[in-house]
Amino acid sequence: MKCVKPWGAILAGISLFAVAAIAQSKPKLPGEDWVSLFTGENLDGWVKIGNESWTVENGLIHGKGLTKDYGYLQTEKSYKDFQLSLRFKCVGDGNSGVFFHTAFKPGTADVTQGLQFEIDCNMMHHTAGVYGDGRGWIVWPSPENEGVVRMGEWNDYLVEVEGNHYRARLNGVQMLDFTDPKPKSFDGPIALQLHAGGRGNMEFKDIWIRDLSNR
Repeated sequence: MKCVKPWGAILAGISLFAVAAIAQSKPKLPGEDWVSLFTGENLDGWVKIGNESWTVENGLIHGKGLTKDYGYLQTEKSYKDFQLSLRFKCVGDGNSGVFFHTAFKPGTADVTQGLQFEIDCNMMHHTAGVYGDGRGWIVWPSPENEGVVRMGEWNDYLVEVEGNHYRARLNGVQMLDFTDPKPKSFDGPIALQLHAGGRGNMEFKDIWIRDLSNR
């Protein structure tokens, strides 16, 4: 009996495979590569470091200082190069920061590695400046931008790290564009900070990240 090859089925399978391959290789449209780090319902994907309070209420992350020590809320995942967008509000005399390339001494809230983009709604306290890695202040924003931060209101914060190049925008204003001549840390989790001494009452929402590490 003559064998008839199912060429139609074979060609259809090849076509479907080609379409799937093209779909996978198709570059994402602008904005499609942003990933939410906060669901608005819980702290999945985050780890508490220290003894301070981190809770979710009404779609917000509430950070409250309970002791005289620092406290952190750290991502489970590490990020090398990234853009991070979030909204923050300082509650009372709140002081915080967005740490990156972070590491802690096991079982403690003692930072052993990492820098932070400063958050402090008090005037002249250098919000969007970069501090840490045992070097103190690395860079401050321009003096004319010290008043961009809003006390008691929501602030839009966009920070970017690419190698040793750091950028920050606050409420639509370019605050920082700096190349670090002596970087000490290059990879690690991101962490939100609560300042020591009970100065850490903060609120956060709308936290999104764009991973640039494999770009």
